[in-house]
Amino acid sequence: MTIIISVIIATRNRASYLRKALDSLVHQTLNPEKYEIIVVDNDSQDDTKQVIVEFDSCINLHYIFEPIVGLSRARNSGWKNALGKYIAFIDDDATADPDWLERYIQIFNEFGESVGLIGGRVELIWEAPRPDWLPPELLGFLSFYRYGEKTVILNKEQWLSACNIALPRKVIHDIGGFREDLGRKGNKLRAGGEEFLRYQIDKRGLHTIYHPDISVQHHVSSFRLTRKWFIKAAYWQGKSHAIFLNPSEKPLTFIERIRLSLEKILWITPRIGAMIIATNTASRFRRWIQVIYTIGFLSELFSNEE
Repeated sequence: MTIIISVIIATRNRASYLRKALDSLVHQTLNPEKYEIIVVDNDSQDDTKQVIVEFDSCINLHYIFEPIVGLSRARNSGWKNALGKYIAFIDDDATADPDWLERYIQIFNEFGESVGLIGGRVELIWEAPRPDWLPPELLGFLSFYRYGEKTVILNKEQWLSACNIALPRKVIHDIGGFREDLGRKGNKLRAGGEEFLRYQIDKRGLHTIYHPDISVQHHVSSFRLTRKWFIKAAYWQGKSHAIFLNPSEKPLTFIERIRLSLEKILWITPRIGAMIIATNTASRFRRWIQVIYTIGFLSELFSNEE
């Protein structure tokens, strides 16, 4: 039977989470002969291989070892080895609803060739109480978003997380996959891989769809629920967005860097004022994160790092 959809799950040193993710994927309502699960082990040093052995009875589970560290690199290794007409991505610390893949196929069939990307809801599993300093506006760092309770064609300002997305294999092949200078690399919390993918899809005039019933549950570990983690994530997001401004991957001119710097400084100035006068802890922290994001953005503009 032909594989319709391939699931790519890139993982690095998160064996305990991976076990839960795989358990949700092997128990899909979709016929196992119609989908495959590709685990890309991104140079893990823990018990990841042992977890794979635990699922060796699953005929549709495949293992790939990718020694070059980088989330985008691992995801690219996955889809390049996939057989499905459609490619779905899920994080290794997330679990999928039982009808996750069936719903993806349903929406692809409904919208046909006009769709370039589909995403769904991400529910957060809090492994520790949510801190009172963490405002709703920063939950996007944890892959959380909401676009209503109906199927929506997203505008260019609305984003999706690769924690829960799928797209036609032809589309990701034509784009060339995830840009590998974006996305997490070890301890560097670079972002923007999904954003660049979406940018390329928009350029092709294809729709991006959000469906609230295509749902995954994303674990939020206590490790992430610290100010230090959010500050680090904001800094690297700023650096990533500066990189993203180079869709052609060519160096910006000095004049372009100055212009972008001034734009960002003008953007952050009133937010610094709002941070100073804020009396609410969560509101003050939100503004501080915007300052850190800007510092990361400006540092990347004038960085010589490869």
